[in-house]
Amino acid sequence: MDNLYKEVTPLLTFLLPGFLSASIFYGFTSHPKPSQFERTVEALVFTFVVHAVTRMIEAVLEALGRVWSAGEWTSTSQLTCSVLIATALGALMAAAVNKDAVHSWLRKKEMTSRSSHSSEWHGVLGSSLSDVVLHLVDGRRLTGWPKEWPLNPGQGQFYILDPAWIDNDGNPVDLIDLEGIIIQATDVRWVEVIMVEGVRDGCFTQRFQSTTAAMETRAF
Repeated sequence: MDNLYKEVTPLLTFLLPGFLSASIFYGFTSHPKPSQFERTVEALVFTFVVHAVTRMIEAVLEALGRVWSAGEWTSTSQLTCSVLIATALGALMAAAVNKDAVHSWLRKKEMTSRSSHSSEWHGVLGSSLSDVVLHLVDGRRLTGWPKEWPLNPGQGQFYILDPAWIDNDGNPVDLIDLEGIIIQATDVRWVEVIMVEGVRDGCFTQRFQSTTAAMETRAF
C-alpha cells in the first residue's frame, strides 16, 4: 500500500495543474462537461502548457538569481508556481470563451463563421441587451427582460423582469405588481429577441422595429 501511495502521489501532483485548469474552465463557462476520457485529454494538454510555462519561469528566475537571489527553487516552489499558473490559465481561457474573443477575431479575418459559445442559444441570449418575447406552448406570449436564462433549451428556467403578457391584439398587459416571472424552459416554444436602440455588439448597429431573431426551443 505504501509503495502504491509513493507511486501515485507524484503522478497526481504532476497532473493536478491540468485538472485544476479544466475545472476552472468548465466552472466559469456554459460549456457542458465532456466525457471522462475527453476531460482527461484536455487536462493533459493543460498540464503540458502549465509545466512548460513553469519551466520558463524557473529558467528566468535562475538567470536572475545569478545577480540577486531571493531563495532556492524547490519542489514546493515549483508546485506553487504551477498551481498559480493553472488557475490563471483556466480563468483566462474561460474569459476568452465567454467574451468570444478569439472567434470574433477569427471571424473578422474570415477564417471561421463560428463562435466560442457552447450553442447558438447561449450566444444570442448571452450577448443580447434587448427584451424578449416568450411564446409559450399554450399559445400565450410573455415579454420582458431576461435576467436569467437556461444554458440549453431543454432544461432550466427563464427569469423575466418587468413582465407583460401580450394580448391577441398585440398590446402588452403590464404586470405592475410583479418584479419578475420564472418560466420553465420546456414551457417555451419560441423566443423572439427584440432589437432596440442602444449599446449593441459589433454584429448589430442599427434599430429594427420588428423581431430579427427567433429560436425554436424544442422539436415538435
